[in-house]
Amino acid sequence: MIEPDLTRLKDALVPPPDREAKRVALGAAMAAFEKSAAEAQGSTAPQRLSHASSPTEGKRKMRQTLHFNRALAASIAALMIGAPAAFMLSRNYAPGGGSISSLPIGRAAPPAEVAVAPRMEAPAVVQPAPVAREERAKTADALGGRADGVAAPPPRLAGSVRKDAEQRLSRSIQPAKPVAEGVRPPMSVDTNVAPESEFRDRFESKETNPVKSAATEPVSTFSIDVDTASYAVARRALNAGRLPPKDSVRVEEFVNYFPYDYPKPESAQTPFKPTITVTPSPWNAGNRLVHVAIQGYALQSAERPRANLVFLIDVSGSMSPQDRLPLIKNALRMLVDELKPEDSVAVVTYASGSGVALEPTKVADKAKILAALDALGAGGSTAGAQGIQDAYRLAESNFDRSAVNRVILATDGDFNVGVTDQSELKGLIERKREKGVFLSILGVGQGNYNDALMQSLAQNGNGAAVYVDTLNEARKALVEEASSTLFPIAKDVKIQVEWNPARVSEYRLIGYETRALRREDFNNDKVDAGDVGSGHRVTAIYEITPTGSEKKLVDDLRYGKKTAAPAAAESELGFLKLRYKLPKEEASRLITQPIAEQQSVESLAQAPQDVRFSVVVAAFAQLLKGAPYLSDYSYDDVIALAQSAKGDDPFGYRAEFVNLARLAKSARP
Repeated sequence: MIEPDLTRLKDALVPPPDREAKRVALGAAMAAFEKSAAEAQGSTAPQRLSHASSPTEGKRKMRQTLHFNRALAASIAALMIGAPAAFMLSRNYAPGGGSISSLPIGRAAPPAEVAVAPRMEAPAVVQPAPVAREERAKTADALGGRADGVAAPPPRLAGSVRKDAEQRLSRSIQPAKPVAEGVRPPMSVDTNVAPESEFRDRFESKETNPVKSAATEPVSTFSIDVDTASYAVARRALNAGRLPPKDSVRVEEFVNYFPYDYPKPESAQTPFKPTITVTPSPWNAGNRLVHVAIQGYALQSAERPRANLVFLIDVSGSMSPQDRLPLIKNALRMLVDELKPEDSVAVVTYASGSGVALEPTKVADKAKILAALDALGAGGSTAGAQGIQDAYRLAESNFDRSAVNRVILATDGDFNVGVTDQSELKGLIERKREKGVFLSILGVGQGNYNDALMQSLAQNGNGAAVYVDTLNEARKALVEEASSTLFPIAKDVKIQVEWNPARVSEYRLIGYETRALRREDFNNDKVDAGDVGSGHRVTAIYEITPTGSEKKLVDDLRYGKKTAAPAAAESELGFLKLRYKLPKEEASRLITQPIAEQQSVESLAQAPQDVRFSVVVAAFAQLLKGAPYLSDYSYDDVIALAQSAKGDDPFGYRAEFVNLARLAKSARP
C-alpha cells in the first residue's frame, strides 16, 4: 500500500461540527453506560467490606475495590471520548459520506470488554448540505482517500504528533482478552499503590549512649530494666529473614533475656546481691568492661502473696490470626495452671467497646476461667483505653491490700478508639499504681504493634513488658518465670555509678538509653523507677578507657582542675550504689559496693561463663543497633564467643541465640 502524501494535510479544510451526529453518538454512549451500570449492580458485584480480620486484609480488599472503580471510570471515560471520535471518523470516511449504520437511538451496544470502547451503530441521519459534502471530499482527497463511497483509511499523523497520539491512545484504551460468560475479568494491578509494609511497628527512637569523660561527668544514673520484649521482637524479624528495626533493639533487654546463675541474696529484706567483674573488652583492645550482675531474691512458695489478676484482652478484628488471640488464650491457660486455688482471675475484653467476660473468680474454679477464655473471639476496632478503665474498676472492686493486684494487658498494638493520648493513659496508670494496682503488658503480633506505647504503659504501671511471638516464649514468661512476672520483691530500683578520674579516663553505659535518670533523681524517692520481680536478674555493662590510654575518644580539658582521689580509693575504678524500696514501703534503702581492681581478670576467657555469654549478647545487640563503638567486631566473632560460653543450656535459649547470630549475617535490612 502506498503511503498518502501527508504534506497536503496542512491545506485541508476541517469539516464543520454536525450537531445531529453528535446527538446520535452521545445517545448511544449513554445507553451503553446505563447498561454497564445496571449489570454492575447485580449479585456478582464485590461485596462491600464490613470488617477485616487484620489491617492487611482490610487494606487489600479496599485496594481491590479501588482498582475496580478506577477500571470502571477509565472505561466510561474511554466510552465518552472514543464513541464521538469513532462516529466522526466513520462519518468522514465511510461510504457515501458516512453515517454509522443502523442502531436505534437509546439501544445499548453489544457487550464488550471493560477496557474497550464499544463499537456502535446508529440509523441514517440527515445528509449534510452539498457544501459540507464538497469540503469533506476535499479533505478525503487531501488524506489520500476517496469520497466516492470507498472507505478511506484513518488519517496517519507524522513524526512526534503521531507517536504522542499512539501513546495516549494505548494508555487510555487497552483491548481486553475475551473471557468466558459469567466469569469476572481479572482486576488490573495499580502499580502506583505502595506495597504493604513488612514492618510498620512503632518504636521509640533513642540515640546510643555516648562516651563520657570521667573528669567532667563522673556519675552515671539509670533505672533498672527487667523487660525482655526487644529480644523477642528481634527474634521474630530474624526468623523471617530480615534485620529488626534499629530502634527496636534495646541492648539491656537482650542481655536480661537470658537466665544466669549469679550469686544469690539471703533474705527478702535485702533482696539484691551485686557481683562485679572487670574484664578486657573483646572489641576494643586496651579498654575494659565492668560487668555488674544483680541477682534478686526468689520468693519461696509459702512467701508469695495471693494474686488478684484481671486479664484485659484485646479482641479487636486484627487479633484473629493464630499468633495473636489464639496464642494469648493458650498463654493465659498456662498462667492459670501456675496459680494457686486462692488466687482470683477476672477477664475484661475490648474491641469497639469493652465488657466483662468473667467476674473475679477463684482459681479453684479453674474450669469456669478456662471456659471464659475459650469463648473469646475477635472482631471490631480497638478501644483499648476504655478497656483499661473497666479493668481497673474491676481490680479495685476486688482489691486486696495483702495481695498482688495486677492488670495484665494482652494486645497486638495500638488503641484507635477512645482515650488514645499517651499522657492521659500514663496519668491514669500512675494514679492506679499509687492505689496499689499494677499493670503488665503481654504483646503479640506485628504490623501495628505500638512498642513505644506498651513500654511507657508498663513502666508507669510498675510492670514488665513481655512480647510473645511463640508458645515457647509464652511458657518462658508465664510458666518458668511466672513469679518474676507477677510478684515484685522491690520497686523504684535505681543504680548510680561514680567513676574515679584517677583510674578511668572515659566510660559509656551499654544500653539503658530509655532508662536514663538525672543525677539528683537517685536520692529522690518521688522519682519512679523500675520494679524487679521474684528471682529476677539484672545485668549492666560499662565499657571504660583507663587513664593514659592512647585510644580515648574524649580529650582532656586544657584548663580543667585535676583532683586527687582519696588514698583509700586509689585502687578503685569506681563506686556502685543501688537504691530500692520494698514493695509495701515508701522509703528507699541503699546498697553500696566499690568497683575494685581486685575484681578484674586478665582475659575474657578467665571470666565466669555467664559473664562471657552476657558480654557477647551485648555485642550482638550493638551490631544490630549499629552502635559505632565496636571497631571491626563481627557476627562471626559473636558466634565464636557464644559457642565457647554456651555452657549448660537446659531450655535451648543460648543455642537459639547462636542460630540468630548466624541468621543476622545473611538477613536483609
